[in-house]
Amino acid sequence: MEAFGPGTCGGGGETPGAEGRPAPEARVHFRVTRFIMEAGVKLGMQSIPIATACTIYHKFFCEINLDAYDPYLVAMSSLYLAGKVEEQHLRTRDIINVSNRYFHPGGEPLELDSRFWELRDSIVQCELLVLRVLRFQVSFQHPHKYLLHYLISLKNWLNRYSWQRTPVSVTAWALLRDSYHGGLCLRFRAQHIAVAVLHLALQAYGVEVPAEAEAEKPWWQVFSEDLTKPIIDNIVSDLIQIYTMDTEIP
Repeated sequence: MEAFGPGTCGGGGETPGAEGRPAPEARVHFRVTRFIMEAGVKLGMQSIPIATACTIYHKFFCEINLDAYDPYLVAMSSLYLAGKVEEQHLRTRDIINVSNRYFHPGGEPLELDSRFWELRDSIVQCELLVLRVLRFQVSFQHPHKYLLHYLISLKNWLNRYSWQRTPVSVTAWALLRDSYHGGLCLRFRAQHIAVAVLHLALQAYGVEVPAEAEAEKPWWQVFSEDLTKPIIDNIVSDLIQIYTMDTEIP
């Protein structure tokens, strides 16, 4: 088997490189997961299958060195596999056509020639490789259901004016989506990520949870008892690193 790279767990990690810049691997994974998300939307995938595709991709490169395989081929196979896992099946032909338009905007669709069939076979073979590397463990617990529950609870705590005048809900969902550009989904529990993005969204708009100062425990610990402030800070720090890459990568 090709070289394993446990040090790259979490999609290459967001460990800064020279001069505090993100490591080169993290920048590659950012670009590729951006492709997964954009292709997933164009393929009509829902948020959970796209999240599963990103997680499969990150988990694969948690086990395999980045230079062992073409990351975009792994990404296409991750989309194909995620569609099966989440029962939103995709045709390889659609994945190939969407990918071709992504890399060659305005270009002609691929003809059904030998090149097309070679790429289709590569996606299918890569899917089998991914399954073997991940030991067929491709079902994941995502933060989405927790975030939905937490948002409903928080809406009942806040006064109606505070909730309506600030897009806390929209921002929290956007933060969760963007978190899949990095390997947070592998390094932190789903409940903790859901609370952390909600915490950051509240902070971004200066919204305070009522009676928090008088409460026995912070509001976020009500949602997840084993969550600590350092864990929230680590997740937020990783998210900020992702947005830093977003400003640097064209």
